Amino acid sequence: MDVILLKDVEKVGLRGDVVSVARGYARNFLFPRRLAEEATSARVAELHKRDARVARHEAKTAEQAQAIAATIGQTELRFEVKAGPTGSLFGSVTPTDIADELWSKAKVRVDRRKIGVDNIKRIGRYQVPIDLFQDVQVDVTTLVIPEGGELPSESELAAMEASEQQAEAAAAEPAHEGPAMEEILATEDEEPAAEAEPEPDWRADAEAALADND
Repeated sequence: MDVILLKDVEKVGLRGDVVSVARGYARNFLFPRRLAEEATSARVAELHKRDARVARHEAKTAEQAQAIAATIGQTELRFEVKAGPTGSLFGSVTPTDIADELWSKAKVRVDRRKIGVDNIKRIGRYQVPIDLFQDVQVDVTTLVIPEGGELPSESELAAMEASEQQAEAAAAEPAHEGPAMEEILATEDEEPAAEAEPEPDWRADAEAALADND
């Protein structure tokens, strides 16, 4: 079925995209989490009108793109997000988030599909490339900061990421749980060595009887 994404959904699309997904995926995942709505003809028409209004603010010529690039080059975006102790975000900063913040802070419209970054999932300082026009590209400085805190230094960020990678590697290693099943089965198949039988008592009795006859 066709749905309109209300938020960026990784590996599915960006907010405002009309995408085709399995009906069960839509009803059981996207709709309950308010990530999408059904793509009715009325909503699709409304979406096209909105996109047309947004497009009027985007660069139409190289000169316009250069002017927009100058503004973006002097802009610093800042996102305060919830993050874990190793710097991983509880969520992500998406291309749509960056496009929205550019409009909010600098009144610059950019096509979110031309923002050259995947979802940002760690705190840090990023230079996010944006294609504004043919042969016109600019980087926007983007700070992703832990909520209520400050951005650590580059060395601290690297140490946090290395710590997380080590923890993930350790978790991926199989735990040692004693001998392998093959060894256990091989041991079970082996028959225990037979113990030497004791000498029967009748032999001693026979020897004594022979001695009496002599």
